[in-house]
Amino acid sequence: MNEEINLSAVPYIIEFLGTFAFAISGIRHAAAKHFDWFGGYVCGIAVAIGGGTIRDVMLGVTPFWMTDPIYMVCTALALCVVIVFSKHMERLNNTWFVFDTLGLALFTISGIQKSHACGQPFWVAIIMGCITGSAGGVIRDVLLNNEPVIFRKEIYAMACLLGGITYWGLSEIDFPVEVTVMASFIVTCTIRFIAVKYHISLPHLK
Repeated sequence: MNEEINLSAVPYIIEFLGTFAFAISGIRHAAAKHFDWFGGYVCGIAVAIGGGTIRDVMLGVTPFWMTDPIYMVCTALALCVVIVFSKHMERLNNTWFVFDTLGLALFTISGIQKSHACGQPFWVAIIMGCITGSAGGVIRDVLLNNEPVIFRKEIYAMACLLGGITYWGLSEIDFPVEVTVMASFIVTCTIRFIAVKYHISLPHLK
């Protein structure tokens, strides 16, 4: 019984952690543009719920943040963390990038799990994972008047895709869900970290 409860809580925990990580990323980007606290919150919430909202609308279900106010509170908590620890965060190189990558991986997994739970085939679930993971970053960049990272720089959505394929492959051979989630998370993060470190990107159109 405890195991069933724990397993049923996994998607909720992943979505909460992804919301927090993406909110931190969005607020840090807003801080770099010298937004005020309200602007930072709006940017954080747009990043945190944007991809999941698009996913849920496409799946024909109520957007996840409309069923539980915890996601609004989570973003407010992220804003408080950035405000209180801003000086410490500034000493860390690429703090926003780390949180962005964590959010990318967590929301990719969340998108796959929710789509699969809605009865969608796995190829649709993987696409929904990519949308959940990457669309928030596009919304963030548009709000900040930047070119979306997903379209011009190091591998971003491809990390979601490969993480999603990893999730699907391990699910097909009946790996435990905890192992599947962790493996997908590691693959997505590792690919993103390596792509940025070595400036790996897809070929550009000419």
